[in-house]
Amino acid sequence: MNPSNRTIIVTGGGSGMGRELVKQLLEKGARVAAIDLNNVALLETKQICGALSKNLSIHTLNIADRTHVEQLPEAILKIHGSIDGLINNAGIIQPFVKINDLSYEAIDRVLNVNFYGVVYMTKTFLPYLLKQNEAHIVNISSMGGFLPVPGQTIYGASKAAVKLFTEGLNSELRGTSVGVTVIFPGAIATNITENSGVKMDTSKIDSSKTQYKMLSASQAARQIISAMERKAFRACVGSDSKFMDFIYRMHPKFAAGFIAKKMGDLLK
Repeated sequence: MNPSNRTIIVTGGGSGMGRELVKQLLEKGARVAAIDLNNVALLETKQICGALSKNLSIHTLNIADRTHVEQLPEAILKIHGSIDGLINNAGIIQPFVKINDLSYEAIDRVLNVNFYGVVYMTKTFLPYLLKQNEAHIVNISSMGGFLPVPGQTIYGASKAAVKLFTEGLNSELRGTSVGVTVIFPGAIATNITENSGVKMDTSKIDSSKTQYKMLSASQAARQIISAMERKAFRACVGSDSKFMDFIYRMHPKFAAGFIAKKMGDLLK
């Protein structure tokens, strides 16, 4: 779907990939409704977009709050006049601990934002998207949604749920005007750790074992928009995601062990 002259909603638009998605969509001639829990971050996004922000609206809310999500469509329609696309980008990680040491509070928070937030946004906006001659939904899963990462097991489970939710939605919407794409980012240079309220002791990391080149948020956003434009079924974003997707398909046990060794230092 060509974003030009379309209204596209982006969750997590206050920072990282979300901010880059907002900026690049505006540059492509889209109208954008950016959503984030952090109002200050949204205002920063608006300032960064400069003159392009004339086609940007910002909406501060928690996507895990279904009541507030359900009030969004009319507010967005009032500003932009249409709803043509939805990019469910917002997400958080869990503390880097094993399940045995993870609190139920942390479990609920990750599942509520990463999975139920996607469900609430999709359920709320799908009726509006179905009214358009062409519309698109992009859901951001993760490399951790197909590959187990020790210390991020609940995060991975939430992203695996997004994967199957999106693929099921794709099947249900066959023959309609709404396309659906699931994205699997690898390591992206964003502030997701800080935004998730997670503290990491990087002194435990053996850089000789974990050294890799992270993809910039700008590059990741460009690839995500490209996947939407070509109506891709799925897309791995980043060389690490593409590589591990291939390895996991060939030998799941080996791939899981490989990642376990890479991440082991964080759990000591």
